[in-house]
Amino acid sequence: MGELRVNASELVDTYGREHRDLRVSLTDRCSLRCTYCMPADFSDWIANGSLLTTEELLTVIGVAVENGITQVRLTGGEPLLRRDIAHVIAGINALPNPPRISLTTNALRLAEVAQDLKDAGLQRVNVSLDTLSAERFKEMTHRDRFHDVIEGIKAAQEAGLTPVKVNSVLLKGINDHEAIPLLKHALANDWNLRFIEQMPLDAGDLWARPIMVTANDIQQELEREFTLTPVPTRGSAPAEEFYVDGGPATVGIIASVTRPFCSACDRLRLTADGQFRNCLFARDETDVRALMRSDLTDAQKREGIREILQTVTKAKLPGHGINDPNFVKPERPMSAIGG
Repeated sequence: MGELRVNASELVDTYGREHRDLRVSLTDRCSLRCTYCMPADFSDWIANGSLLTTEELLTVIGVAVENGITQVRLTGGEPLLRRDIAHVIAGINALPNPPRISLTTNALRLAEVAQDLKDAGLQRVNVSLDTLSAERFKEMTHRDRFHDVIEGIKAAQEAGLTPVKVNSVLLKGINDHEAIPLLKHALANDWNLRFIEQMPLDAGDLWARPIMVTANDIQQELEREFTLTPVPTRGSAPAEEFYVDGGPATVGIIASVTRPFCSACDRLRLTADGQFRNCLFARDETDVRALMRSDLTDAQKREGIREILQTVTKAKLPGHGINDPNFVKPERPMSAIGG
């Protein structure tokens, strides 16, 4: 795996933010039905023929890396539902000056594929897990797969996909009482725990500010049991990290709604159906799939991808606007955009 390059990224927006992180969705489909993400009967999937092929994905990612991307996060939906996932990772890892590669997953298949993904070039994983109760997991996800997630996390650790970051969303009256137990369990099992504020990106339109568990709520609850000391350096990371009881262990809080970190954002996004987005909450997308499937030469396609990347980056707004009274959430849910 190549080292991160130190030269300046060519993907710089009008506010001076250099973009080095590309989130790539491999599919919008998911094997869970988390209540804060999609209804239990959700089936409005992207047509298979609209998804980028592996060759198309690797071409687009390759051009992005040539222009300054140094980290690629594979997302979904659930990226492990893509059967050629190891081939995708190996292809990214084979690029000149390969980026660091990570993956966000619900971990249902992780025990089965963790070592193969590590061998292909994956460096670490983020796992979504909102509860330590198998019964509550079933209620929140509509699937009885809690123990598969736990086994997946263990397999990732054994394969060296570390640090394993575990992401938890707390919902009022459902699992918000689990903040302290989750952190205790994370400390005991060498998980890097991060709490994420629920965001207005669910397919069921259930998000409402008055019932959201905020970063302040989470921090105050944790401080009933632990001493939290801010980690002094954050950079472009979405999580605000805190040393737990003096460290070295930390816990993170991603407060996209109440403590926006847009001023340091270095992320661009590619959806599974080939749309570039410059923000998770962007209302606009730019189609790269049509370019990839045109009659242009390979050289012309690569130049077109570069131009799209530049244009999308330049058009990035200073912030996501969630707290603007006129905010309108994206038409597509999180599963279609890519987490």
